[in-house]
Amino acid sequence: MGRGKIEIKRIENTSNRQVTYSKRKNGILKKAKEITVLCDAQISLIIFGSSGKLHEYISPSTTLIDVLDKYQRASGKTLWDAKHENLSNEIDRVKKENDSMQIELRHLEGEDISSLNYKELIALENALENGLKDVRQKQMEVHSMFKRNVCGFFSFWINMLNKLNGI
Repeated sequence: MGRGKIEIKRIENTSNRQVTYSKRKNGILKKAKEITVLCDAQISLIIFGSSGKLHEYISPSTTLIDVLDKYQRASGKTLWDAKHENLSNEIDRVKKENDSMQIELRHLEGEDISSLNYKELIALENALENGLKDVRQKQMEVHSMFKRNVCGFFSFWINMLNKLNGI
């Protein structure tokens, strides 16, 4: 005995619609997993429910970017324009710059310096010496300011005590 056919139209009852959505979503996700395993197909399935919630499945052997690139080549449709490509290149550039800065910071902290050549070690030493000079200069400024404040504080209290003693 087979199942009865239903008319394909929007389900008006929200509760029934949600139950049907959930069952059919789970069914299509299951089918996507099965076809991936059985046929070695690369599947990318994206579902947005009426609430905006995302459900997705991507074959373990691929990535979404790979599937979208294949789609773009096969269909001739442009998914990424020059603006997106430029943003992607900018992100890659910033990531490389960040990696470089993290390596430089580790070098300044004395880590991972065994791979540096002589010129790089001299440049690192100069940078550290300049930094140390700046730190010492700032330290002297803070010390001088502290001294002035302490001297001013004591001078104030000495004057107050002298006034109290009538001197």
